[in-house]
Amino acid sequence: MRYTLRQLEVFVAVAQHQSVSRAARELALSQSAASTALAELERQFDCQLLDRIGKRLKLNALGFQLLPKAVALLDRGEEIEELLRGQRGVGSLDVGATLTIGNYLATLLISDFMQRHPGSRVRLQVRNTASIIERIVQHELDLGLIEGDCQHADVVLQPWVEDELTVFCSPRHPLAGAADVSLEQLLREAWIMREQGSGTRLTLEHATRHRRGRFNILLELEHTEGIKRAVESGLGIGCVSHLALRDAFRRGSLVPIATPQLDLKRQFAFIWHRHKYLSTGMREFLRLCQQMTEGVRRSDEIELPAIL
Repeated sequence: MRYTLRQLEVFVAVAQHQSVSRAARELALSQSAASTALAELERQFDCQLLDRIGKRLKLNALGFQLLPKAVALLDRGEEIEELLRGQRGVGSLDVGATLTIGNYLATLLISDFMQRHPGSRVRLQVRNTASIIERIVQHELDLGLIEGDCQHADVVLQPWVEDELTVFCSPRHPLAGAADVSLEQLLREAWIMREQGSGTRLTLEHATRHRRGRFNILLELEHTEGIKRAVESGLGIGCVSHLALRDAFRRGSLVPIATPQLDLKRQFAFIWHRHKYLSTGMREFLRLCQQMTEGVRRSDEIELPAIL
């Protein structure tokens, strides 16, 4: 072969960071060594893979074609290297999870994964849905666990388990205990809302898309626990996954608001890049996820350690 795995590794890192210097830092190389490896790859095949736009390097058409194939080859190369070294485990895994999944399910899954494969390495990023999808597209993550839909052409989406959002308030709120609350009443209340780009926000907005009126948003927060604390203090009402509210409802620190007119169901799903090589680690992690929800109809039926 006229190329080396190191050259492909540099190319992938530069494509992801759009910068030779940042790619070099990630790979623990000097900037000149990274530049030389990339230049040599292009020279050997008399081609150009990236275009310089200002201070950034952007993939051109050929670079876009090469990137997923290079990532897949490097993934397989890593498996071969670990096999030859006699390492235990199933390699390294970069997982991205949206907030509800990341805070309530992913850590349990990773703990189970590491106990079964103690020689493995797992890195978890917790972001909103839009950020996880973007990182999958850019090959920065192996696997994503998201709370909403994904229509990106380069991403495979596999349904996992159904989830449902619940509108909630403090037990001291005027709507607490109401048998049925109209959307008009809800729109008049102050809302503690997730940020734009989150699957939770998208599901709620989609459920109200045919109704007139806009939400009265008092606060936008990126963290589910922050929303729960703000609602507990009486600042307004919120809407997050029932999975994240079970213990608060059990304690009575928060109470659900009945909203039968709103369809707040959604799907937890797995995503990965369409050209991604499904490594042994990815397949094993997916198997453990499916095992966790075996026989479960909805996410809030999953048995979790109680929060006292």
